[in-house]
Amino acid sequence: MKLREFIINDIKPVGSNSQVSDLQLLFNQLTYSHIPIKDANGVFIGVLYEADVHCFDSAKSVSEYLYAIEDFYVRNSTLWLDVLEAFATNSANVMPVLDDKNNYLGYYELKDIISLFNESAFFNSPGVVLVVEKGINDYSFSEISQIVESNNGKLLGAFVSRTTNDMVQVTLKIGNININEIIQTFRRYSYKIASEHQDDSYIENLKERSDYLNKYLNM
Repeated sequence: MKLREFIINDIKPVGSNSQVSDLQLLFNQLTYSHIPIKDANGVFIGVLYEADVHCFDSAKSVSEYLYAIEDFYVRNSTLWLDVLEAFATNSANVMPVLDDKNNYLGYYELKDIISLFNESAFFNSPGVVLVVEKGINDYSFSEISQIVESNNGKLLGAFVSRTTNDMVQVTLKIGNININEIIQTFRRYSYKIASEHQDDSYIENLKERSDYLNKYLNM
């Protein structure tokens, strides 16, 4: 994915010698969570958060509020998944982009990065999403892949979607499959199935036994 094609540079960093009122006006005109700031020498020094700026005295200079600067950005060489993580970590919808010499190149918009994620095979390719759980010291991606592929499934993507002190949850996208056979194999390998599937014969058998028991008890 060529992220550099998504760098936008229509908004330049606001100088620290600017008035807070100018920054407030800019935020009123935009829907961005943060605006980049530069020092007197034109060097990028960080970003200011919209909610903070609207609490500042509009008659003062931005330089009086540099203590509120947030120092986050990505490089133009940063991988798209790391860029997405940076957005999430900093609760931002814009992300400054610097080159390896710390020159400000522009910014990414969150919606553009998400659109790239939506274009990945994980979302676009037909298949079934399966969520499995196992002890954090017992699971392995090689074992997960082996289970899927040994049942003629095609693993389109996988990621750790939840962790606790003793458990890990992995979300899988699987194509070309008989989902029931894969589910039963995961159970044989002591994985818990955290997602529901209509083709899960194990669950269907439990329902049938439960219905039979209820019918017996109501006789």
